[in-house]
Amino acid sequence: MDKIRITQVKSIIGRPERQKRTMLALGLKKMNQSVEHESTPQVLGMIKKIAHLLKIEEVK
Repeated sequence: MDKIRITQVKSIIGRPERQKRTMLALGLKKMNQSVEHESTPQVLGMIKKIAHLLKIEEVK
């Protein structure tokens, strides 16, 4: 499995509750915070829902 580095680049203030909870489920709580996850279908689905708030990079 490849790893993905996810960075929050936009604020969740004023966003729907569903997007806020998805952000927390990915482990992102602050602006410019980065986390690494395995590239699983579940994680990719969560990223797709809030891709407009994130920066995604592949980690080798």
